[in-house]
Amino acid sequence: QVQLVESGGGLVQPGGSLRLSCAASGSFFSRYTMGWYRQGPGKERELVATISNGGSASYGDAVKDRFTISRDNARNTVYLQMTSLKPEDTAVYSCNYRASTSLGTRDYWGKGTLVTVSS
Repeated sequence: QVQLVESGGGLVQPGGSLRLSCAASGSFFSRYTMGWYRQGPGKERELVATISNGGSASYGDAVKDRFTISRDNARNTVYLQMTSLKPEDTAVYSCNYRASTSLGTRDYWGKGTLVTVSS
């Protein structure tokens, strides 16, 4: 089992910045990807960014060039640095741990942290 705890959400003005953290604990897999997904009001959940245990990152089109995902392996923590925030970035941001096993993938989720972008 993998437990994920997010932090860093809050209220920020348009154009501002915010950093989210996701601390992982438990029994880790040898191959996995961690990432962030978000779900805004009345919207479906969408990919924000992912990073593999090898460090390869990918981003959703809506956040490219504004958000940066990074990881601290020693702390088992993934970060999402968000800049140039827009009102449409308002959403619950959830941390995801996707393990690759011989039987397929297995997803673990945090409870989410709310980011509100408003003046």
